[in-house]
Amino acid sequence: MERAIVHLDLDSFFVSCERLINRQLAGIPLIIGGGDRGVVSSCSYEARTFGVRSAMPIRMAMHLCPQAKIIKGDMELYSKMSAEVTEIIAEKAPVMEKASIDEFYLDLTGMDRFFSTNQWAAELAATIKKETHLPLSYALSINKTVSKMGTNEAKPAGALVIPEKEVRPFLNPLSIRKIPMLGQATYDSLARLGIRTIETLSNMPSDILFQLLGKNGLDIWKKANGIDYTPVEPYRERKSISAEHTFAQDTIDLILVRTTLLGMVERLAFQLRSEGWLTSVVSVKIRYTNFDTETKQCKIAYTSADHLLNTHVLDLFEKHYQRRMRLRLIGINFSGLVRGNYQINLFEDSQEIMALYEAMDQIKKQYGIQAVHRCSSAILKTKKK
Repeated sequence: MERAIVHLDLDSFFVSCERLINRQLAGIPLIIGGGDRGVVSSCSYEARTFGVRSAMPIRMAMHLCPQAKIIKGDMELYSKMSAEVTEIIAEKAPVMEKASIDEFYLDLTGMDRFFSTNQWAAELAATIKKETHLPLSYALSINKTVSKMGTNEAKPAGALVIPEKEVRPFLNPLSIRKIPMLGQATYDSLARLGIRTIETLSNMPSDILFQLLGKNGLDIWKKANGIDYTPVEPYRERKSISAEHTFAQDTIDLILVRTTLLGMVERLAFQLRSEGWLTSVVSVKIRYTNFDTETKQCKIAYTSADHLLNTHVLDLFEKHYQRRMRLRLIGINFSGLVRGNYQINLFEDSQEIMALYEAMDQIKKQYGIQAVHRCSSAILKTKKK
């Protein structure tokens, strides 16, 4: 049976949400972001015509489009609107995967013939537009990779149907930049070899790409050939993530306790970013030597950044720990989760901080979570002589 996978993307989602609550923003260049050293989290199509792009430094964006209006961004609003869309899709789709706050995959395989499946997708898109007034684009094809690339080509507010026989004709003329998860470094490596179109890439022997790029080379070759067996994962909303640490001996060593807390934050924040979550509620639990247990929490702006979460966790601990009694256990819980990634929450942070987190996360994914960490979260052990 030919698979029928829909990729649905809410166009310029943050911008669209802002325009829903302020009609005067319609039709003007709009940038979501903040701070002189911050980055663009999202921008309107009017701003994009001037060369403004997501993750671009705000200063550069304003140089390209000085008439643009900048809005800091409201993650609570975006989360609420995303939840409304999610509810509509979940009620109708047999299998839904929520890939991010504004991006969905649907598996319609076996529902009906391909044309009828396309009609179903079109009706769903019309329902979302009618009930939320949010613009969107979608594509229907045989797998997640092709449907996602189709959506990107259909934007803004468009739709594409790419059956199996049309996959290669659709992919071949596209730039290899269009391949999902193909980064700048990989593009530069391939471009130096004269490989700039998907057709050229797809016609290369896969073993050559493996020698050049390792396993990633094989993955890219498969995508260039329209091969992707990745299933649509049924959506289940995670409520929270947490970690606890029981000390080998009850302790009153506050340096040890704070260092342990920072290490826990670093691991949990990495998990948030890896799974595509932002948290808005931070909780700290302490258990004394007599087993009395207390928990305090605070509401924060949506984030998954270590340096911001560290501040809130340590502040809660300092306010929480008043008895000066030995501690048996400490714990951290992040809840109030929404789908998103760290980049979309950088309304104040700099491009340098973005690059730092991306580099550290990449090293951890490749070599393990202990491969790199902050000095503040490292518990140093002295070597016995």
